[in-house]
This record gives sequence, structure tokens and C-alpha cells, in this order.
Amino acid sequence: MNMAVTQGLAIMPPPFSAGLDQWSQTTGRPGTPTYDSAGFAAFVPTDPDFGSCLEIQKVSGTTRLRWMGEVPILPGSYLRIRARIKAISGVLPNVAIAAWAGTASGNQVTGITTSGPVTSLTSYGSIVEVSAIVGTGARPGVDMVWPLNVAIAHFGIDLTGPTGGVVRVDDVIIEDVTSFYASALLGVVDVRDFGALGNGSTDDRPAFVAALAAAGTRRLLVPEGRYLIGSDLTITRPVTFRGTLSMPESAVLILHEDFDFPSYQAAFGNDEVAFRKGLQALFHSSQHLRFDLMGCRVILSAPVDVRALVGFDNISSRRVLANGQLDAADTPAWNTITVTRSATYNVANALRLDGIANIAGVPVGARVSGVGVGREVYVRSRSTSNNRVTLSQPLHGGSGTQNYTFERYQYLLDFSGFSTLRNFEMQNVDLRCRGRCSAVMLPEGGRIFRFKNCEIDRPQDRGITSIGRGCQGMWIESCQFESSQQPFNSQDRTVIAFNVNGNDAKIRNNRAVLWAHFGVMAGTGHLIAGNHFFQGDGQAQGIRQAGLILAERNSKSSFVGNYVDNCFLELSNEYDSNPAHDSAFSFGGLSVKGNVFYAIGVAPWFSFVVIKPHGPGHFLQGLNVSGNIFRTSGARIEKVDRVDTTYAGLNYNRFRNVTFTNNAFNGVDFPVESPTVIIHDQNSTANNWLIGTGAKLPFGGFARTVSSVVMEGPARNESDAVRYEMPYAQVQQGPNGDQVRLRWSQSVRGRALVTVRVDRPL
Repeated sequence: MNMAVTQGLAIMPPPFSAGLDQWSQTTGRPGTPTYDSAGFAAFVPTDPDFGSCLEIQKVSGTTRLRWMGEVPILPGSYLRIRARIKAISGVLPNVAIAAWAGTASGNQVTGITTSGPVTSLTSYGSIVEVSAIVGTGARPGVDMVWPLNVAIAHFGIDLTGPTGGVVRVDDVIIEDVTSFYASALLGVVDVRDFGALGNGSTDDRPAFVAALAAAGTRRLLVPEGRYLIGSDLTITRPVTFRGTLSMPESAVLILHEDFDFPSYQAAFGNDEVAFRKGLQALFHSSQHLRFDLMGCRVILSAPVDVRALVGFDNISSRRVLANGQLDAADTPAWNTITVTRSATYNVANALRLDGIANIAGVPVGARVSGVGVGREVYVRSRSTSNNRVTLSQPLHGGSGTQNYTFERYQYLLDFSGFSTLRNFEMQNVDLRCRGRCSAVMLPEGGRIFRFKNCEIDRPQDRGITSIGRGCQGMWIESCQFESSQQPFNSQDRTVIAFNVNGNDAKIRNNRAVLWAHFGVMAGTGHLIAGNHFFQGDGQAQGIRQAGLILAERNSKSSFVGNYVDNCFLELSNEYDSNPAHDSAFSFGGLSVKGNVFYAIGVAPWFSFVVIKPHGPGHFLQGLNVSGNIFRTSGARIEKVDRVDTTYAGLNYNRFRNVTFTNNAFNGVDFPVESPTVIIHDQNSTANNWLIGTGAKLPFGGFARTVSSVVMEGPARNESDAVRYEMPYAQVQQGPNGDQVRLRWSQSVRGRALVTVRVDRPL
């Protein structure tokens, strides 16, 4: 490589045959005496060894020869100066490459080395080559290391030692050896040395492969240029990118020693391309499980279809995306696709919609809405040959044909194309949707998708969406969910933080701000703990939406230690294709313990725990609500519990194993509990004591069990005599079934402590 070629700089001195007036007897600076007028030197046109050359008689202690051309000295560059010389007669002198060094303004720089190794001539007629390397770095093999203030130099030779001898000097050669020192001496292999052109059109992959094969333990250098890599490439050595790469979308680049976003950023020179290529490589590399964004922000102009990027759809090894921010640019690529189609639903095929014309226009991952469709029902897959879609959940509206609306939201990261994706994890990633798009769509199948310490910021429609069973065992932990509809009144919000279709989700220690719903959860076996989700507004007697919906009627879940703020916990069976109760479990299988329920300025009919049956015959079994704090401010509410009878009520005759105890109530008119202790004072003698429960039984249920009757003090008859016999109890008395009777053998009066339950023992 020569700077005369690469940087347009002339550094090669002319031959002596071009005239001796370009060669100085001293420093080489303008105005100094030249060899054209030197009486001790002459041009020799026909030397048998050199051809033309310069003959010099050494007449002083140091005889100097300097080219008067100014050679630029550039930071990071290295020059080699060479000259061949032979003794002709007289005393044999010493010879060395030498120079005058100056600043850009032409002032000499002193205190530096300006000569190379000294060679003594030992015989006449023998050709000796002297050389020296000049550069701005103290590298092995550099003879003259100059500071950065050296900008120009005049090069030549010095003759030292005894005077009187005669020598002949061949033409002086100056070469740029920067590339040599950058590779051989600094442990770098330059891909251009192996045929890479960097012109953006020639496939340079073979040159990269050859350079890697020769690299050994050295670093790979990709100099300035645009290098086309036509197919997959794995770079196994550390690499420095000064130029950039271009690759087909399907081609994979794996940087084994530099597997992080800044390295891919350097490789491609474009943040979005770098992110896509790095994420693609994450799934193809067997040596890396984490792609680290290293705190960088990436602006995405369109959704990232991860399945299309990766090229295969079944992945089970753990992979992690970590430590950065994805930001949605303002582009039309985020626009929701909305279509309406007529379709037929049959409860016998509860996860299908059939008979859809123009089925190709219905996107996989679209949310379905229509009569009888529950919240968060999505198109899981599509069969164009059968004009059919498969749904994520059944409908509750029964068989029939109607119009359905399909809305396909656009997501920053879209994993929906994977048939199976297991053990993918996002750590410390901010997903900044800016109200333009949604955040993450999960794969159709898989398990153990993890979100940890992430921020879901202002999605247009959804935060985390499950369209199938890819949410099985999902973790959402220590994440922040910021709604894009925070200024809206609660009842007008439509955005939802997450939904779940599978089982065994862990939703822990998250914070969600002003969504329509924090979560809609089908499946069972969930652990929901330590979350704070709040959904209030500034309205007087404001309407509130559910914070968390458990859509599996018997969810086998724990709801522990959460802060439920201006919203409520809802139990629903909206995913039952036959919503009337059959022989399966009914509502329950749920422990609600140690939570804080708080609301401000709500309507008096607001409640914190709501059951919404979508068909008749349902009841409670295995529900434990204990150790919670229920509190309101700004307005009182009637009860903390309620049955939403929009579709149906509950069968109070079948309540089993219902515990509603040890809760604290503030701002609540009718605290509920079961078992509840009723203190009844019978002031007049009677053998029939009718005892009301005072709306203390949860969910307006019946007084189904009297577990104990204790007389506080004696029972006395009309004669004031103490009676020792016990009464028997009758349950479900009165018009609402919420009273009990105590029957005595004779008329008595006194105080009874009666323990009443809303359920019956198993």
C-alpha cells in the first residue's frame, strides 16, 4: 500500500537523474545549498550496479543528503526510507538514514530521534542497503518515533566517521508501510490483504474467510469501504470495523468475540439493521445466549417479525435480549389492519370460525370482536384452503353466523410466527411505543417467556399479547407498564397491559398505570403477587373497569400481596363455549390474601371483588378471601363484593368451601364475612327466634350453615327461670334466604351468638 495511491500524497523522491538541484547539502529546507553546485559530488549516469547514481566524497565530519520535497507525517502512518550505497575508494565511512523534522509552519522539532541505525561500510564495491522506519507510534521496529506535532520531514542519508572516502548512492526510496505495521506488528489482519474490495457490489465473503483462516490469534481489521457479504458469515476473532457490511436479510452474521449491539452497530453502520442482525444471530449462535444492547437506544421504523428474521420456527434453548431501549419511529408501518368478515361459529368446534370469505385478508394475530366474543380472543392460525381460522379461546355466544371484526395490531417485537419458542427472556429492556404501536406479541406455542425489569411504555393498543399457548409458564416480573390513555376517563380506556391463555403464569412485583385492564388471564395455576395497578380518574362517582380478569372459572391461583387501586378483581367464564354450568368445577379455586384494595371517589355500587357468570347454574367452591384491607376515601361504597348479573346470577344453594374472613373494612357500609358471628338479643320470650345476617354474607349468598350457637348468659322463660336445653337451627330463612331460625322447646328470651356460613361443608 502506498499513500501516494491511498491518500493522494506524493512521498517518493525523484531519481538523481531528474536533477541534483532537488537535493540539499544540509536540512532540505528551501534556500539551502543543493548538490547541483557541490564540488565534492557528481551525477554518475552509468554505474554497473545502480545505473544512474550520485557519487559523493566525504569532506566533513557529517556529510548530509536531504530531499527538498516535504513529506507529510500523518498520525497513525508509518514510512520506510531505504537507500543502497557502496564504497568506491578512500577511508570507509558510516552511513544511516536521516531526516529533518518540522512542524506544519516549518519550524524544526528538536529533541527527537532523526536518524536510523548506523551501518559501517567494510569493503569496496559491496552494496549495502540502509533503511529506517518513521512513525507516530512507539511500535516494535519503528526507528524514529515522532510526536504528533511533527507534520513534515525531509529525508535522506548521513555519512559519518572519517573523511576522505568516496561512495556512490542509489536513488532514495520512501514507502508507506502503515498497513504492514497495523497488521504484522499490531496483531491485526486486514481483509483487503486477502482480496476484499469494499466496493459494495463484489461479494467479499471469500476474502473474509481467507483472512480469518490466516488470522490465528490476531484481530481482524475491516478498513473503510462497503463490504458485501453474500451469505452467512461467522467471524471467530475480535474484529475492528472501520468500514461497514451489507448482507441479504436471510444471511446471518455471528460475531463470536464481539457479540453485543455496539459491535453490530459498527458492522452495519445502521442501528435498526444492527439490531435485527444481532437478534437474528442470537437464535443462530450456539455459543451465546444473550444479546446485550449495552444501554443503547434503537429506533425501529417497522415491526420486527422475529420468525421471518430467524428463518425457523422451533426453538427451545434459552435466549436473552437485554439492557437497552426499542423506540417506535413515526411511520405508517404501525397502522392497525382492520377487516370485517362473516363467519360461522359452532360450539362443537369451539376454537374455530368457519366459512370466511377472502380468508387471506384475515391476519394471524388479529383480535376478534363480535357478539359472544370474550375479551382478548385472537386468531391463532389460518387455513386458506378451508376458509377457517383457529381461535385462541372459545366464544361464549353460542353457535351461529354473524359479522366479526378482526384487528391486527402492530408490535415492536412480533414472535407470532413461531410454532414453538421456549425460554426467551427480556431483561432491562424499555419498549417505547409512543402511542404508535403495541409492544410484544408472543409466539403461538411454547413456554417460559420471561419479562424482567422491563418497561412497556405507552402502547397504542396492547402491551404483551398472547395469541396461543406461547405464554405457558410466562414470567412478568418487576416491570413498569405505562398506558397511552392516562388522560382518559377510566371507562373510556381500551388499552390492555397483558393477557394470558396458558397456565402457570408468574405475575410479580409490577406497576401498571391507568390501563383499561392490567391483565386478562385464562388458564390456571397462576401466581399473582406484589403488583400495584391503578386505574382511577378525576370523575365524581367515577366508573371503574376491572383491573385483573381471571377468565378461567376455577383458576387454581393465588392473588397475594397486591395493591388494587381504583379497579377490581373480576372472576369470569367468558371463554366457555357452553357458559351454563355443567359437571365441571365452578367459580373458585382461588386464594385472595393480604392485598390492599383502595378506591377514591367511586360510585356507591362499586365493589372490589366481582363475579360475572356468563351462564346460569354457577356457584362458588374453594374461594378464600382473607387478610385483605378494603378502603375507600372521598365516597363510601355499599359492599366490597358483587355478582354482575348481566348474563346470569349464582346458584347460592351450591356454595361450598367459601371463606371470607379477617379482612379490614374502611368506608364500606356492609362489611362481609363467612363464617360470620351474629349477636342476637331476644328481648321477649318466644320459641321461634328469627335471626337476620344484616347483609354480612358475601355475594348476597344464603345463610346455608349454622356452625355454632352459644348462649351468652342464660335462656329464661316467662317465669324468669333458667332453661338449659338447646335449640335447633333452621337455615335459609326469610325471603332472601339470608336468615336463620332458632327453635326452642318453649318460649324463652336471652342473647345468642350464632355463627353462620354462606356455604355448606363438603
